[in-house]
Amino acid sequence: MLKIAILDDYQDAVRGFPAFGKLAGHDVTVWNDHCRDTGTLARRLADTEALLLIRERTPITEALLARLPKLRLISQTGAVPHIDLDACSRHGVTVCARIAPGQPSYATAELTWGLVLAAARRIPQEMQSLRDGRWQSPSALGWLLRGRTLGVFGHGRIGGVVAGYGRAFGMRVLVWGREASRERARADGYEVADSAEALFEASDVLTVHLPLHDETRGIVSAALLARMKPTALFVNTSRAGLVAPGALEAALAAGRPGSAALDVFEDEPVTGTGHPLVARDDVVATPHVGYVERQSLEGMFDILIDQILAFEAGTPANVLNPRAGVR
Repeated sequence: MLKIAILDDYQDAVRGFPAFGKLAGHDVTVWNDHCRDTGTLARRLADTEALLLIRERTPITEALLARLPKLRLISQTGAVPHIDLDACSRHGVTVCARIAPGQPSYATAELTWGLVLAAARRIPQEMQSLRDGRWQSPSALGWLLRGRTLGVFGHGRIGGVVAGYGRAFGMRVLVWGREASRERARADGYEVADSAEALFEASDVLTVHLPLHDETRGIVSAALLARMKPTALFVNTSRAGLVAPGALEAALAAGRPGSAALDVFEDEPVTGTGHPLVARDDVVATPHVGYVERQSLEGMFDILIDQILAFEAGTPANVLNPRAGVR
């Protein structure tokens, strides 16, 4: 029997998934809140042997690992920029994470397009107006997507799907990214911008689909945002760190772009009502739910739990640090 902890199950969903039944006979604790404090996390996880993480919600640091002497396994899916792999290896913690090559997150792509439609037609504002007893608020006049330019910054797995949605809506699709990204876009029949600056200048809707690492952090600069049209919409469902700190708030205040649609924030979860972007009428925002839908989560938890069972059986799968010491 393993002592297993599951962190950050915000919606208390995992116990309702079929895969959870595979953990029968194990001692499982599910935490539904988010905890930032290392000391509190260390107390919660003091007896934990296997830790199941939901994407990148909780960082796993050297300071935390040093206080978890019983931890043997971390089960994860996707990239692990939030996990100190070297520290895990030093502390004898095996990290198992399945990274599916070539598989786009259709859930994130669909949420991206949902935000585009919501912002363009001002759907949240019209809903609130109707609830308040007003019919067709003049301040909520939306605009048509057909015939406008969709800029896609990063034509990878998700960006390629979003570009296809733009084409289906009758938009001109314009792409920029690394050379490999641009070549994929050309092969798919899309127009490629001359530069990032040209992409931001031409786009009526600009959506960012890049991985976050040292080279891309802050790649959406204040200077790029200032090139956008005052009627343009900036969309980010990838990572907040792709935008330079404070740049989007300042750009919206200056009127370029005219609006934004966001699913990601630098410091998550966002709680309360004081966030400078969430409070704006020209921003449509959701709480990082791009991948959070039933089919995607059920599949993810199936993988996460199978990785735990494989480790228990002595045949760990998808190991990222095979040289982890054994306690």
